[in-house]
Amino acid sequence: MDQSILKNIHITPLKKISVEGGDVMHGIKKTDEEFNGFGELYFSWISENSVKAWKRHNLMTMNLIVPYGSVSFVFYDEANKIFMNLKSGLDNYNRITVPPGIIFGFKGTSKNQSLVANIASIPHDPNEVDKIDCSAIKYEWEKI
Repeated sequence: MDQSILKNIHITPLKKISVEGGDVMHGIKKTDEEFNGFGELYFSWISENSVKAWKRHNLMTMNLIVPYGSVSFVFYDEANKIFMNLKSGLDNYNRITVPPGIIFGFKGTSKNQSLVANIASIPHDPNEVDKIDCSAIKYEWEKI
């Protein structure tokens, strides 16, 4: 995978600090190496066993965080036909930084719904994202 664009995905373990009345969960600071500017923060709910796939941002750097539930992210290197699966959620609390140009999708893997936060480097622009039909890339979602 040394030549794969997937090597540019960065995983940062995040702190959960237990305090009386409810935990504090870190996300990102502008002093973090992976911070690429702030365009917008948006949230996406995903139900158990639901799949949202496939997209490729051409300009946006994503910082994906799952503060509630559990999600399996799948990243795809189209040139090398390589998949990378990363899990994130309360039991594996991290930030996944994804540079532009990487195809991805995700699946809800916990009971009920999970929440995905994206701290995006630019505001949403429908002209900078490629949406790819889920059936166009063969992946066995049922195995995760």
